[in-house]
Amino acid sequence: MSQAGTPEDYPHLAGRHTPDGHVLPVRIYFEDTDFSGVVYHGSYVRFLERGRSDYVRLLGVHHSELDAGETGEPIAFAVHRMEIDFKRPARIDDVVEVLTRPKEVRGARILLSQTIRRGHEILVEAVVTVVLVNRAGRAQRIPESLALRFAAAPK
Repeated sequence: MSQAGTPEDYPHLAGRHTPDGHVLPVRIYFEDTDFSGVVYHGSYVRFLERGRSDYVRLLGVHHSELDAGETGEPIAFAVHRMEIDFKRPARIDDVVEVLTRPKEVRGARILLSQTIRRGHEILVEAVVTVVLVNRAGRAQRIPESLALRFAAAPK
C-alpha cells in the first residue's frame, strides 16, 4: 500500500497524455476570478504553468532530479518568453483543460504550444519558450536523455 499523497493515490492528478498532447483539467475557483466573476488574466498564467509542469512530470522529468544535476550541475527550466492570446473568459465552477504540446526542442530551448479550452471552445492560446539554465542563469544545452523524452511525446 502506498503512502497518502503519492502519485499512485491520484493517478490522474497530473493529467494525461493523449494523441493531441498533454491534457490537464483545472476547476475554476473563486480565488481565480476578479470582481466581475471571470477568471483574472494572471490566473491563466498559473494554469499554463501547471500544464507545463505536469506535462514534463508525466514525461518522467522531475524538477527534483534536475536540481540534483543530470548534467553535473543543478539545472532548471525558466520561462524566457510567453505570447498569450485571451479569446474568451472562463467563470467560477467551469472546468477547463490545459493542452500542452511541444513545437520544437533545440539547444537549450523548448518551444511549447498551449491552449486552455472549455469543451471545444478555445479560451486562451499561448506559445511559451522555456530555457534550461544553470544556477547562474546561463543557458545549458538540453541533455540527450531529456531531448529524447520530449521527442517521444505526442505532438
